[in-house]
Amino acid sequence: MKLYASGEDYLEAVLVLQRKQGMVRSIDLARHMGFSKPSISHAVGGLKNGFLHLTAIGQEVAEKIYERHRFFMEQLVAAGVDLETAEQEACRIEHAISDTSFRKLKEKVQGTD
Repeated sequence: MKLYASGEDYLEAVLVLQRKQGMVRSIDLARHMGFSKPSISHAVGGLKNGFLHLTAIGQEVAEKIYERHRFFMEQLVAAGVDLETAEQEACRIEHAISDTSFRKLKEKVQGTD
């Protein structure tokens, strides 16, 4: 299943919020992402109980994207990029890099090649 960057961003945000506070409501996601509640409600569809839950596949994708995000943020900050810029650029890079290239880069950086 091919997701666009925006879909990956939603999954990643739900994962981050779940780790931080447990249950995630659409209003929590809206605040975290800086979107309006109607925009989030439209994006996630009709919710039965008002809470967002990741499916097993969604969890897997979110974990992968979040791992990339953290990796690129750490590398950019270590290179001297300010935190705000590193956050924004890590978000763009995490969607653009292939699985193979990310794995090879991570192995190289961690010295496990």
